[in-house]
Amino acid sequence: MGFFDKLKQGLNKTKESFNEKINNVFSNFRKVDEEFLEELEEALIMADIGVDTSVEIISNLRERIKKEKIEDEEDVKNALREEMKKILDMPNKELKLNTKPSVILVVGVNGVGKTTSIGKIANRLAKDGKKVVVAAADTFRAAAVEQLEIWAKRAGAEVVKRDEGVDPASVVFDAIRKTKEIDADVLIVDTAGRLHNKKYLMDELNKIQKVINKEMQEADKEVLLVIDGTTGQNAISQVKAFKNEADITGLVLTKLDGTAKGGVVVGIVKENQIPVKFIGVGEQIDDMEIFNAEDFVKAII
Repeated sequence: MGFFDKLKQGLNKTKESFNEKINNVFSNFRKVDEEFLEELEEALIMADIGVDTSVEIISNLRERIKKEKIEDEEDVKNALREEMKKILDMPNKELKLNTKPSVILVVGVNGVGKTTSIGKIANRLAKDGKKVVVAAADTFRAAAVEQLEIWAKRAGAEVVKRDEGVDPASVVFDAIRKTKEIDADVLIVDTAGRLHNKKYLMDELNKIQKVINKEMQEADKEVLLVIDGTTGQNAISQVKAFKNEADITGLVLTKLDGTAKGGVVVGIVKENQIPVKFIGVGEQIDDMEIFNAEDFVKAII
């Protein structure tokens, strides 16, 4: 199954939710007037895009309709798709891993699918011929290390781990040493699922970043925030909180196959100006795809 088909299948619930709300507006379509645009704006807000982003999309759409003299229903839909695509199609959406070694730091709250995302990303990199080391720096949860080992083994990556409760930064230090020793291409660092209001966990994250910056000064660094698509509008505040603690370079969206709230992706990107780099649309190791704005918008509208 190709990416677009997989995406369409994975985003089915979001598509149904989106289409139900938007098609309701279009089913009463008579002409492109202010009443129609207000109804469309309300439909976007109800589809989890968020108030500010929905208002801006409709404002841009209004301008286009005037400028391009759009009157046809299908042309309005196409213009709406294009406005959403413009928001999602950000620069730097591909991983920048040009140095050897490079490092990917993975952060996010508990239960968002960080461990499985790491396994899937490691698998993609391995398929590209890269040698990968994974640092099991979530030492607060014994199960996290075991789970990470299973995924890393599937992906053919080497895991560096220590006992439960040890300083996560020391695990990262050991993993950096291992990465250099075996001449690996990429180090992926797992971190404890932290709530943004838990100061000590955020301090641990800063400590890990300091070790990486000191020991891998010249390396390309990606900081990926994993977001659970089922959390809807809460995801926007999560991204804002993490942005204050880490220089987030990209987002990984998970569990979109199990939610009708996929529209939130548009609001997250618009409000935080961070590109989506990967999207998870299933539970298998191959169900992690590089994000494509055009395909995403086509799959939901």
